[in-house]
Amino acid sequence: MLNVAQSDSPLVLALAARLHAETQVQEMTQELVYKARALSFATHAFELYKRAIEASANAMIITSAGTPDYIIEYVNPAFERTTGYASAEVVGRNCKFLQGGESDQAGIHEIRAALREQRAGNAVLRNYRKDKSLFWNHLHVAPVRNADGIVSHFVASQYDITEAKKNEANLLYMAHYDTLTGLPNRAFLRDCLQRAIASAHINGQQLWVLFLSLEGLNVINDNFGHSGTDSILKVTAQRLQETVCASDIVAHWCGSDFAIVLTEQPDAVLANATLQAIMAVVNGAISFGGQDIFLTCSMGVSAYSRNGADCDTLLDQADIAASHAKRHGRNNVRFHSAAMNDLAALRLRTESELRQAIEREEFVLHYQPQVELKSGRIIGMEALIRWQHPLRGLVSPSDFIAIAEETGLIVPIGAWVLRRACLQNRQWQRDGFAPIRIAVNVSARQFAQADLAQTIAAVLVEVDLSPQHLELELTESLIMGDVAQAIGALRELKALGVRIAVDDFGTGYSSLAYLKRLPIDVLKIDRAFVADIGAGDGDDAAIVTTIITLAHALKLKVIAEGVETIEQLDFLRRNDCDELQGYYFSQPVDADAFTALLRAEKQLPATPR
Repeated sequence: MLNVAQSDSPLVLALAARLHAETQVQEMTQELVYKARALSFATHAFELYKRAIEASANAMIITSAGTPDYIIEYVNPAFERTTGYASAEVVGRNCKFLQGGESDQAGIHEIRAALREQRAGNAVLRNYRKDKSLFWNHLHVAPVRNADGIVSHFVASQYDITEAKKNEANLLYMAHYDTLTGLPNRAFLRDCLQRAIASAHINGQQLWVLFLSLEGLNVINDNFGHSGTDSILKVTAQRLQETVCASDIVAHWCGSDFAIVLTEQPDAVLANATLQAIMAVVNGAISFGGQDIFLTCSMGVSAYSRNGADCDTLLDQADIAASHAKRHGRNNVRFHSAAMNDLAALRLRTESELRQAIEREEFVLHYQPQVELKSGRIIGMEALIRWQHPLRGLVSPSDFIAIAEETGLIVPIGAWVLRRACLQNRQWQRDGFAPIRIAVNVSARQFAQADLAQTIAAVLVEVDLSPQHLELELTESLIMGDVAQAIGALRELKALGVRIAVDDFGTGYSSLAYLKRLPIDVLKIDRAFVADIGAGDGDDAAIVTTIITLAHALKLKVIAEGVETIEQLDFLRRNDCDELQGYYFSQPVDADAFTALLRAEKQLPATPR
C-alpha cells in the first residue's frame, strides 16, 4: 500500500488532499443531516406538545416570569371553555381578574409564594367565570427554565373541582341538617349547643333548652299518609324558626320532636310570652288537603346552668320535662326540677319491675259489681288489675298503667287480664252462679293491634265463655282519636257477639254524627260528673241527665260509675239510668269476696229513700 505521508509526488499529494476534502464534506453532510433530523424531531415534538396542551381537558395558562405581573402569554381552549373568556381577552393580563375580588383566599398566598420563590406550587381556589358564576379549581403552577437554567415562564394547569365541591357541600349539609325540614339535625344541635354553653359561660349568661313534642301527627298520618305528615312538619319547622330570634337555634330532633335553644333574654328570665308565642304557632291552623289541621304540643324546659352545665344533661332534662308536660294533658309546659329526675328514675325502675312482674305473674284481679237500678241485682262486674308487688304490697293501677302504656308492656298485661277475667267468669258459671257479664278495659295499644278481634275470639273459645258475657270498655278519647279506624275495629269486635262500652263518656269530644255510627252498646258516665250530683251549681247533674237522654235516644244503655251516696243513687233512679257501679254498693274486691257477694245475692234497696 502507498504510504502517502512518505510520498512527495504531486499526484499523490493531490489525491490525498481530495480524499481529505471529500471526507470532511461527508462528515459535514452527515452532521447537517443529524441537525435536520433533530430540528424535525424538535418541531414535531413542539407541535405534539402544543396539540396535547390544546387537547387537554384541563385549562392551561402560560405566563411570563420576566415581569412582576406575570402577564398571560397563552391559554388553551379548555381555559376558554371553563372561564368563558376568549384567548384574545386574557392574553396580556394578570390572572387576578379570575379571583373576582377575593384576593384574600388562603390558596392565593401559596401560589404567590411559589411564583416568588420560582418553584412548583398548588392550591384550591375560588374563581369566577366571565358570566360571574363561581367555579372551584385545583391550580398547579410550575416554573419553565430556558437553556441557561433561568426561569423564563410559568405554566399553570387548572383542574375544575366544582362538582366535587358541590358533592362535598351536600354531604356536609346532610351531616348537619335534616333533609325534610332544613333545620339542624340532632348531631349539629349538639355542636351548636356546646358552643352556646361556652359563650354563656364566658359572658355569664343563661340559656334555655326547650324540647317540643307535637301531638296529633298519628291522626294526620292515618288520614293523609306520609305526605301529609311531612308537609305539616315542614310548615311547623318554618313557623318555629320565624318565631324565635336569629341567634336562637331550632332543630328537628326526630319524628314529631323539635329542640330549641333560646339564648339570653332581655331580663335574663325566660318570659312566659316567649313560650306562649311558640305554643301559638304550633296551635295555628295548617291547611292541607282542603282542610284546616290543628296540632297541640308538650314542651319541657331546662336552663343553663341551673339544671346542668353540659349539653347532654340539658337535653335529657328538657326531654324529661316534656314527658311530664305530656302526662298533664295537651298544650302543657313543664320546667325541669330535681323532683322530675327522681320521678324519672322511679319510672325506669317501675318499668324494669313490671317486666319481671309479667314473667312472675305478680298481678291479681279485683272485681267491682255493676248493678241494675230497676232490679237492684248484680248483673255484671268490671275486672280491675292490681299489682301484688313483693316489697311494695298491693300497687294501684294508677301507679303503673301509664308506664305500661308508654313502654308497650300494656299489651301482654292486657292479654293476661282478658284471659284471667274470662276464666274467672266461666268458673263462677261452673260453680252454679247465674251467668253475668265481665267488663275488661282495652288500652289504646291493644286497640291498635290488627289481630285484636282474633285474639279475643281465641280466648273465648279456650275458656269456653259465651261472647255475650264479655264486655269491652274503651275510653271515649281512644275511639274519637281516629273515628274511621275505630268504627272498623269496633265492627270486628261487635261481630264476635261481645258488648262494647264507651268509658269516661263526657270527658272527650264526641259528636252526635260520629256517635250514631259507632257500633256500641253502653255509655259509661264519667265519675267526675256523678261526684258533683247534689253539690255545686247543678251543671254536672244536668250533664248526667243529658247523657242518659242521649243514650236512650240512640238505644244505648247507660251505666254511672263512681256512685258513692244515696243522693246520687236516688238522682240516677229518677232519671232512668240503667246501671251503676261504685263504693255505695261495693268497692272492688278480690275473687273470694266477690263470690261471697254472689252467694249472698246482695242487692240495692228496692225503693229510694
